[in-house]
Amino acid sequence: MKKCVVIGAGLGGLSSGLILARNGYDVTVLEQERQVGGCLQCFVRGGVKYETGMHFIGSADKGQVLYRFLRYLDIIDDIQLSRLDVNGYDVVSLLGQQFRFANGGEQFVETLAKDFPHERDNLRRYYQLVEQVAGSSSLHTLRLDESAGAPLNTQYQLLSINAVLDEIIGDEMLRNVLVGNLPLYAATYGKTPFSTHAFIADFYNQSAFRVVGGSDAIAHLLVKKIQEAGGKVLCARKATKIVCEDGVAVGVEAGGFFPADVVVAAIHPARVLELCDSPMLRPAFRRRIASLPQTIGGFSVYLKFKPDTVPYMNSNFYGYRQSTPWGCEDYNEETWPKGYLYMHFCNKEQQQYAANGILISYMHFKEVEKWMGTKVGHRGDDYERMKKHKAELLLDLVEKDFPGFRNSLQEYHTSTPLTYYDYTGTEQGGMYGIAKDISEGMATRVHHRTKIPNLLLTGQNVNSHGILGVLVGTMVTCAELLTTQRIFNDIIQANR
Repeated sequence: MKKCVVIGAGLGGLSSGLILARNGYDVTVLEQERQVGGCLQCFVRGGVKYETGMHFIGSADKGQVLYRFLRYLDIIDDIQLSRLDVNGYDVVSLLGQQFRFANGGEQFVETLAKDFPHERDNLRRYYQLVEQVAGSSSLHTLRLDESAGAPLNTQYQLLSINAVLDEIIGDEMLRNVLVGNLPLYAATYGKTPFSTHAFIADFYNQSAFRVVGGSDAIAHLLVKKIQEAGGKVLCARKATKIVCEDGVAVGVEAGGFFPADVVVAAIHPARVLELCDSPMLRPAFRRRIASLPQTIGGFSVYLKFKPDTVPYMNSNFYGYRQSTPWGCEDYNEETWPKGYLYMHFCNKEQQQYAANGILISYMHFKEVEKWMGTKVGHRGDDYERMKKHKAELLLDLVEKDFPGFRNSLQEYHTSTPLTYYDYTGTEQGGMYGIAKDISEGMATRVHHRTKIPNLLLTGQNVNSHGILGVLVGTMVTCAELLTTQRIFNDIIQANR
């Protein structure tokens, strides 16, 4: 059996490890933290469990793309899902006026057409284009012929979201509504490609769910399946070096030496370059990785509610203190926060009251950069005062949309991009890794292959972020070792 060492036990590392373990590889997954999961991690404070990253998922109804991937991984039957409101899984509030995204093409169009009846036909054109662009990916359709959708896929990777919407939608307010959930991908005006928007929109428009009890259940199931396939997952094993000899990787140092025929790095490419000093990774490549734009980070407030005071909100709420979601990343001390995302945690099906929830707003890494090198929980009084000040500003904004909100709070906790950096290793604590930018063309795309032939990359920086983007990236990486046809055939067979 060939030995495969996977660095990082987030979704990309665990799913890659499982697929390779089931296909004849002796797999060892190394995780620097004491718990697995990456963005699937949850944590407990005051007897309450909180999500850190994977707050809800889409396309998980039978036959839909995420369902098929989870069936292939053999974990879908053990995940309990709670469906979000089909008539408004996302609610966008612009200056107090609320708009709802409904599941399904006709329902999505008709729900928004109530507020924009003159745009009904354009909404249909928009929805059809989203479906076409999302369907242009062979991995979304499980179509072996990649050339069929390639031209359309490439075209909309080079056109910005706002440029495409300007062509399709005449009403400016509706254009702003349609990007109301852009915190899900941290889009930037004039830069983020329409393809990114289309994949996200299609993913959730099909169906939307929360994972009951927390998305860490997915991580734990993947660990279990890896172990059943003969692999190992080792925590508190921080990789310190990828050892190379004669132009190939021969193992990983992580509190001991782990020999490898293949190394799969499911971490940010910048962290990979820190671990590997091989001349095969040339200076030009290192400079390119160092210069890539990163998505903005997030400031999070983890909310614990007084018992039986807050009705469970079966949707995600995007609140803005301006007429557009664009530009929330351009702020100063007086204008922050310009917007926020508010969600509840699902503890059980048919939930009546929320025990806890989360608020997320944009935050640049430069605001916390001076605390780099400090440890979580030991960053000093200035850091804690800064977080409290920001939390209070954010809570004040939410109070305007939800009167009485503050009175329902029992306690709250906070995190910054520095927290995210420490736990995930993502450059600058960016929420979604490397940012896609049409002005850079394909230069912001990180390939799953490296110049070291047996060192492969996976995770949210290869292909895309989110549960679907990462799993698609996993298939791309594993296909390098197993072939695309073999993976496609296995996915199709598992879903019969």
